[in-house]
Amino acid sequence: MNALLDGFGALFTPQIALCILAGAAIGMLVGAFPGISATMAVALASAFTLTMDPLPGLAVLLTILVAAQFGDRIPAILINTPGTPASIATTFDGYALARQGKAGIALTASAYASAIGGLVGIAVLMAAAVPLSNLALEFGSPEMFALVVFGLTMMIEVSGGKIVKGLLAGLFGLALGTIGRDPLDGSDRFTFGIPQLVEGIPFIAVIIGLFGITEVFSQMVERGHAQQEAVRSFGRWWPNKAENRAMIKPVAVGSAVGTIVGILPAAGGDIGGIVAWDQARRVSKEPELFGKGSLEGLTAADSSSNAGVGGSVLTTLALGVPGDSVMAVMLGSMIIWGIQPGPSLFSQHPDLVYSISGILIFATLLTLGLSLLRMRGVAKLLELPTRFLWVVIVTFCIVGTYAVNNSVFDVGLMLLFGVVGLLLRRFGIPAGPIVLGLILGPLAERNFRRSMELGGLETIYTSPIAVVLLVAAVLAIAVPRIRSRMKARKRPSPPGTPEPRQPAGVGS
Repeated sequence: MNALLDGFGALFTPQIALCILAGAAIGMLVGAFPGISATMAVALASAFTLTMDPLPGLAVLLTILVAAQFGDRIPAILINTPGTPASIATTFDGYALARQGKAGIALTASAYASAIGGLVGIAVLMAAAVPLSNLALEFGSPEMFALVVFGLTMMIEVSGGKIVKGLLAGLFGLALGTIGRDPLDGSDRFTFGIPQLVEGIPFIAVIIGLFGITEVFSQMVERGHAQQEAVRSFGRWWPNKAENRAMIKPVAVGSAVGTIVGILPAAGGDIGGIVAWDQARRVSKEPELFGKGSLEGLTAADSSSNAGVGGSVLTTLALGVPGDSVMAVMLGSMIIWGIQPGPSLFSQHPDLVYSISGILIFATLLTLGLSLLRMRGVAKLLELPTRFLWVVIVTFCIVGTYAVNNSVFDVGLMLLFGVVGLLLRRFGIPAGPIVLGLILGPLAERNFRRSMELGGLETIYTSPIAVVLLVAAVLAIAVPRIRSRMKARKRPSPPGTPEPRQPAGVGS
């Protein structure tokens, strides 16, 4: 109890308050600007915070991370462009809601779901750090490979019912993931002599091209007045009682999934959001609405990616292993400050752990308030004439993509994938599986090959955790299809259907 009071008490100073305010402002801007990731913002900010004391410095960096997770929902919902990779799953339903004239409800629900998920992740960080960190220690290469295989089963679920086309898109994404350095021996693969591809296909360029640029190109080609008008209407801003009740389950699912995925090293909010979206769809009473404008899908994804913040911080503090790329930057700053993350941190400096938890809580509540206050100001963006709005979106996408690596090549690749996305849309091929394959493909290959070097297939099928995950992957594909066939057989025949004729003599 003394550690809790000391940890939270250390935060009630003007300096900490100013640091949290500054971090919130920077993070919200970073999230709302397509292409500028939270990792990049934290890395840039860390250069300035290293001259500060550890607690104020952590306040700036952690608040940037939290605020970016809120701000990135705005472009994902309004212009179908993920502000950061963590909001990829937000585009699945957020933009569809905006086109239905429900952008206001989508923004409000997203803000509340993000806050709830974030607070759940922080609560887990405070209450269950030690046992959950022990669970994360059990995940080696075989277990991570099985987890990624389970994640790859979602290619079918994000295909919108177009299973064959979705699988083809997923295979294309997996193929893109093989471009660049070999994960084990470091040799170049499929780079065709292009030096910019040595580090692999730039992920930010792909997602901005497939989602943001494709949408602009599509509107330019179609010039549909009905489509443009739908996006301009914000509609209601506050969900009604029925909508609030319907969001309870997906937010709970998203918060749980996000916390667990966040704990696992190398897994981030992008993966957590996609996994939670799929799991919420499985338990929903209206799964057919997912991907077409479902508040359940939106809130599950957003609560999950924010809950992952607490999980990734937990992994970094408890194991000294970064939970994601942002925490890798944070880990370096902590070590420079003389803070050594690891199991001993919880016994030697418990007050610091509670201070970090308090910073995350204050940052979440402050960012929620800022998100709700500035929503109507965001509406001014959509009052621009459509041709000007296209220019603004494309400019943001170009600048954001260029800023990641200061590379014109990345900008060209982004525009290329914008054209690819437009062609995919014309042929009814979903883009979601491509992104999923690009994210999870390298993880699957790396952990599979490591498992083979450790002891072959035996390392996988002798691991209880890996076996459970692989069985879950099979069930995830088979059970919904078996269930749907059983429901189809039990469904009564429509009125007017003639009953089967009985053979002569039967029933007489």
